[in-house]
Amino acid sequence: MIYYKSAEQIELLRAAGKIVHDTLCMLETWIKPGMNSLKLDELAEEYIRSQNAVPSFKGYGGFPATLCISRNEEIVHGIPSKSTYLLDGDIVSIDCGALLKGYHGDHARTYAVGNVSPEKQRLMDVTRQCLVLGIEKAVIGNHLSDIGHAIQTYAESQGYSVVRELVGHGIGQRLHEDPQVPNYGKAGRGIILKEGLVIAIEPMVNMGKVGVRTLSDGWTIVTRDRKPSAHFEHTIAITKKGPNILTSGK
Repeated sequence: MIYYKSAEQIELLRAAGKIVHDTLCMLETWIKPGMNSLKLDELAEEYIRSQNAVPSFKGYGGFPATLCISRNEEIVHGIPSKSTYLLDGDIVSIDCGALLKGYHGDHARTYAVGNVSPEKQRLMDVTRQCLVLGIEKAVIGNHLSDIGHAIQTYAESQGYSVVRELVGHGIGQRLHEDPQVPNYGKAGRGIILKEGLVIAIEPMVNMGKVGVRTLSDGWTIVTRDRKPSAHFEHTIAITKKGPNILTSGK
């Protein structure tokens, strides 16, 4: 079932979205070679709780941490660990959620650690642009699949592949609501986008082939060919004035 949000509910979602935006901005200053991933998680949890919110991910389905921290070939759902350190040349995707006054914010970015290769930098740039192009299609009257079509078309035109097994989603009082928002597909399919729909758009783009697998921890999803992947995400409200980014920090 799809839940359309009122203007008041959208503002509550924006408040939660600002917390995750500010959390990721704060973490950016700590992302450097030698940084421990569990320390990043602790910093994020401390900040989120200082804002009278709680981490959305911690305990969700049994997930043990505040952040999903995924390096290089890890696409999503990487578990922070005291034995995992960021290395010069890594790219690291950090996904963050916060629950404030009953509403969730969800936001992800991929960061360069130290000096990354031109190939990794280009992957991040293309994935970020995929998100921009997907958001541009989140307007009243478009079909849901227009978002994924824009993402897939651009990613593949740049020589990359788009993950199929993982998708964006509706968001509100539950972290994951209907509808699912694939990052691929033909245009003109699915529901018609209407005012009040709030969705998380989150392209996951692989440098290599499309295949993925889950590691033995039951959470971390990696590229099957072990080539790098990047991930960017914003929470978006569909309004009469166009797509409104609720995780922009504004």
